[in-house]
Amino acid sequence: MRILGIDPGSHATGYGVIERDGSRVAHVAHGTVRPPRGAELPARLGSIHDALEEIFALHRPDVAVVERIFAGASARSALVLGHARGVALVVAFRAGVPIHEYSPAELKQAVVGTGAADKRQVQLMVRRLLGLVRVPANDAADALAAAICHAHAGRLSALAPRIGRRSARGRSGASRVVVRRAR
Repeated sequence: MRILGIDPGSHATGYGVIERDGSRVAHVAHGTVRPPRGAELPARLGSIHDALEEIFALHRPDVAVVERIFAGASARSALVLGHARGVALVVAFRAGVPIHEYSPAELKQAVVGTGAADKRQVQLMVRRLLGLVRVPANDAADALAAAICHAHAGRLSALAPRIGRRSARGRSGASRVVVRRAR
């Protein structure tokens, strides 16, 4: 099973692809999508969208895992992060793969053994678990941790709820737009 983990962010979105075969997980690819510096939010989101579409087309994952928003973030940060998360969810949905979500604490617990782990601990454990030569950047390490978390959860049972899958015809159902004029 090929798993794509996504750590969404409006300035840096991490991605990590692993392959699970039984209890074995193997690294396929990872990286960070960085929209143009100084670009307005819509342009950054468009850049993230296009890059994620390319990543889905190139790696053809069987499942996508998107990190949930951290509840302790400021309202503004959570709102902007929510936009980037929305882009990741839409791209995954349009690719027709099941989508799973985990909180940052769940990802840290699965990879490090404690939900209170810091970023450096996650990076080091991801490197060790996947046999990487170098420690991945923060965003890519978090995305790989998301994929690893799902690989472990998927082996035990389908713990995370599925939130979307396209039908065999490739459409999720028609959207209905209703326009009403104010009187």
